[in-house]
Amino acid sequence: MSPVYLDNNATTRTDPAVVQAMLPFFSEHFGNASSTHVFGEKVGEALRAARKQLQALLGAAYDHEIIFTSGGTESDNAALLSALEGQEGRDEIVTTKVEHQAILAVVAHLEKTRGIKVHQIGVDRQGRLDMDAYAAALGPRTALASVMWANNETGTLFPVNELAQMAHAAGALFHSDAVQAVGKVPMDLKSMEIDMLSLSGHKLHGPKGIGALYVKKGVKFKPLIRGGHQERGRRGGTENVPGIIGLGAAAELALAHLEEESTRVKALRDRLEQGVLQQIPHTLLNGEPGNRLPNTANIAFEYLDGEAVLTHLNRAGIATSTGSACTSGSTEPSHVLRAMDLPATALHGAIRFSLSRENSGEDVDRVLEVLPDIITKLRDMSPAWKNRQGEPASSHA
Repeated sequence: MSPVYLDNNATTRTDPAVVQAMLPFFSEHFGNASSTHVFGEKVGEALRAARKQLQALLGAAYDHEIIFTSGGTESDNAALLSALEGQEGRDEIVTTKVEHQAILAVVAHLEKTRGIKVHQIGVDRQGRLDMDAYAAALGPRTALASVMWANNETGTLFPVNELAQMAHAAGALFHSDAVQAVGKVPMDLKSMEIDMLSLSGHKLHGPKGIGALYVKKGVKFKPLIRGGHQERGRRGGTENVPGIIGLGAAAELALAHLEEESTRVKALRDRLEQGVLQQIPHTLLNGEPGNRLPNTANIAFEYLDGEAVLTHLNRAGIATSTGSACTSGSTEPSHVLRAMDLPATALHGAIRFSLSRENSGEDVDRVLEVLPDIITKLRDMSPAWKNRQGEPASSHA
């Protein structure tokens, strides 16, 4: 039986059309884009075309607002550090407790080594931001507010344009880690107040090792990587040409499939959720039900260890995850679910199902066929489950 891949928030399969677009730039069009001869000019033209493809997906006003990077993590780092360097007298950052580690690890480092004051805003049980706490944290010393567009574990969407307006009212810049949102929800950055936005190619059926940072025209930017005039002097180093071409091709495909994401993929996600919740007792849906990414379902199975569920699903040929791949292997429960104050009985038992346009109804059917038996068998072996039913754990050891 063919394996079922439902871990697309960790990474997506590179679309074959993207691979085909990239291949000529390894050997046929191999010139350096900075060179003035015909070999370089050909590559330079292709890079400009890729930039416009990404501009169209983001709804950016200008193609030069896009800086190509090595991925979302570099883009996040560049945005945070630039905001601190470019605003004298502002040494505070406002972010959330549910950000990706590409944000949280950086602000923790800045707090420890540079004395930057960091405000981490909490969320409610559905993952919605505490707007009053966010407003209270903004002030005359705020350099940057950084809030993700969509949570990578639950899919919950944040009101990023409203948050950007609030940051601007305090004289601060606003950045959004949109790694999970780009290509899944429509964007029109030219009509929004977002100053900087991060994205990654491998989350939208592009290659790994390539991403971008959107910097709105007029926003002062201090380079993270220096050493050359590439990217208008904002990111030194010879361009990852095949990667950029692949990101451009992936962006064009994503734009063409946006409606499918919000209709067919969402319908598959909903059918999966409904089937699991109806067939399996003591399950919790995590995230704001009506305001999530169309592809993401985070479901907690009470009295179970999510890693055990993953292992059995993997044996059945179904790939899912317990959350961010960047924290995989940690014995600690998800910081996102902790921030959402998930009940202790469910905190370790959450599974993230993340679909893509490559998934089918047969994939959903397969999960609904095998998952109930997996949960039943694991609960039969779980002392916590037996205790819940009033039976001594020792008699089932």
